Amino acid sequence: MWKETENKLTRSLEFKDFRAAMAFMNKVADVAEELDHHPWWSNVYNKVEIELTTHDAGNTVTDKDLELARRIDEIYDNMMV
Repeated sequence: MWKETENKLTRSLEFKDFRAAMAFMNKVADVAEELDHHPWWSNVYNKVEIELTTHDAGNTVTDKDLELARRIDEIYDNMMV
């Protein structure tokens, strides 16, 4: 579930293992390129932490962030089936 705090959307995700986490990040990278909107994120083993904010809008949450969050959710949900 996404949380909006300090002018950013954040979400923590957990995967079966490192390979699954990296596969997820690669899929998100493709969408981020498509939308020309890139997350701040980190990965440790099977955990991925994501922050979304729009730098061009003064580091606030915009429709760009909401769209990327929606697409990230779709990717995650499809991988967890």
